[in-house]
Amino acid sequence: MLLAAFSPGGVGAGLYGFLVLAVVAVFVAGLMVGRTPEYLGKKIETREMKLAMLAVLIYPITVLGFSAASVMVKSALTVWANAGPHGLTEILYAFASTNANNGSAFAGLSGNTPWFNTTLGLAMFLGRFRLCDSGVGAGGFFRRQEEAPASAGTFPTDGPLFVGLLLGVIVILYLLQYFPALALVQSSSTS
Repeated sequence: MLLAAFSPGGVGAGLYGFLVLAVVAVFVAGLMVGRTPEYLGKKIETREMKLAMLAVLIYPITVLGFSAASVMVKSALTVWANAGPHGLTEILYAFASTNANNGSAFAGLSGNTPWFNTTLGLAMFLGRFRLCDSGVGAGGFFRRQEEAPASAGTFPTDGPLFVGLLLGVIVILYLLQYFPALALVQSSSTS
């Protein structure tokens, strides 16, 4: 079931990212209660968690890495219409949009340069296909496992407790990943 949800660049592109976050949330729940985490009747083991964390980290590494490189490369700085925090926000948005979707940019950033064409293309490739590779790998490992019957210690994934845990994992993961960029934008706008 998890393996069938993956279609690189297709309609379900957000779905497989969300399923990876659900696996992370179930793993966190398993750590909190001291039991081996299970999702959809399958145990979440080390290799599935490594692939899930790789999928979770691809997005910020790509977006923040290419944004940082773009701020340091002189040829990329020449196409900024706005300097300072607004210019940094334009670059962050361009890479985030390209990584998660088909790409767009604020009006102040001219993305039609060799630097931005290359790095935005790489960000789109990594954001779509590398995330999919990690999810398909984890789905393949899940598929090979025997289904375990639910027991008294199985964490239910169909109630408000799981929804709250999933939302908490999403907020904490992405807040921590983008906090440095938010701090840079905030500190440069106040000075």
